[in-house]
Amino acid sequence: MSYIVGLDIGTTKIACFIGERAEKGKIRIVGFGKTESVGVERGIVKNIRSTADSIRRAVNDASEMAKFDVEEVYVGIAGQHIKSRSNQGSVMIPEDHRLIEKSDVDRLIEDQYRIMLEPGEEIIHVFPQNYIVDNDKLDPDIDPVGVAGKCLVANFHIVTGNTSNVRNIRDAVAEAGLRIKGMVLEPIASAYAVLDMGDKAAGVALVDIGGGTTDIAIFQEGIIRHTTVLPLAGNVITNDIRDNCKILKHQAESLKTKFGSCLPSNVNQDDIIAIPGIRNQDPREIYVKTLATIINARMRMLLEQVLYEIQVSGFERQLIAGVVLTGGGARLKHIKEYSELITGIDTRIGMPDEHLDVQASASFEDLSHPMYATGIGLVIYGILEVERKAREEAEKAAEAKHEPEPEPEPEQVSELEVVDKKSSKKEKTKKKNISAEARGLTTAISEWLTRNFTEDGIDG
Repeated sequence: MSYIVGLDIGTTKIACFIGERAEKGKIRIVGFGKTESVGVERGIVKNIRSTADSIRRAVNDASEMAKFDVEEVYVGIAGQHIKSRSNQGSVMIPEDHRLIEKSDVDRLIEDQYRIMLEPGEEIIHVFPQNYIVDNDKLDPDIDPVGVAGKCLVANFHIVTGNTSNVRNIRDAVAEAGLRIKGMVLEPIASAYAVLDMGDKAAGVALVDIGGGTTDIAIFQEGIIRHTTVLPLAGNVITNDIRDNCKILKHQAESLKTKFGSCLPSNVNQDDIIAIPGIRNQDPREIYVKTLATIINARMRMLLEQVLYEIQVSGFERQLIAGVVLTGGGARLKHIKEYSELITGIDTRIGMPDEHLDVQASASFEDLSHPMYATGIGLVIYGILEVERKAREEAEKAAEAKHEPEPEPEPEQVSELEVVDKKSSKKEKTKKKNISAEARGLTTAISEWLTRNFTEDGIDG
């Protein structure tokens, strides 16, 4: 199998990952490139040319490392324009199908891509929630393919995006000289990197705290149940620090990542950080506790919004695997403890190295950082998609091989041949009748001679 390329177009960074399937089902990253994101605001591509330049630099770095020419990519999509909705669809099973076939399920899913949407929206994902066959709801672990029935109904979770914003991503990637192999909602991609099937089956809320947006995806019984995008994320915290401490943005970002904490009570109130002054100005001194207080206020707002979305989903009491925080914002100190305090739900930090062959992949970058969850998840998603399509093609080939040979078509006979055959049959019948008449006359003569010319029958 060829290499798979994942492209994470984020608000603060653009990262490219090139990977392949490794031993024991793991993933090996063979190429990596990262550059500052230019032209992207809160997950939305604003300047296509600037974004394309950033994409090109990240892809070139990854390509040189992997010694592989990148032509097509799996790209992540996020932003405030992302919406979700529920819909129910149904199809009647053809009379010649004794059991529901895969083509019937595919037809039902394809129908969802034709539903009415608000102007300027298009569908990104369609996720089946459950299936109903002849008014009988199937358990989540029962595949409708192979079930006997005449009416198949399903409930769907549908993810949509603004057509203009989706097109901007496509145009930026095309401007960079690449083709899009697949477009994936970023929290869905991140889930492939930091969750396993046990998490998804038990019930889990994935919270991906990026630079421009916080993306939420809730799974239960192995199915994605709820998705949303919040406009609160790491950049908002950085801007708060910049404005309150009167420092430059890059200084605020450095303060946040190196010394920031979500809990002011967990830091020493006497610790001071000195920030270099601009030109000949004196260094600016900032208390670590002041920094933590600023971060705490914004994180409280974000986590309360996360809790609200979990409650709206209706799965608050079914998240046995709890909340998993990932993305660059998940590395803030004491964020796990603060999340549990605000939400009341067990929380852990999701590292994207769970499915990686770390020894083969980690020689050039710390891939365990949560900020790489989306990019690595896109590679995993792409590998699984390629493998799924290969299995389907193999199954189709096997079915075609075992199909019964078609019955030979009846011999085509011209009208002239039909006439000739009928004439021939009449001729044979006529000859047969003449032959029978001849045999009958011979027998009569023979009997007459016998009666009149035997010894007993001669007159004396």
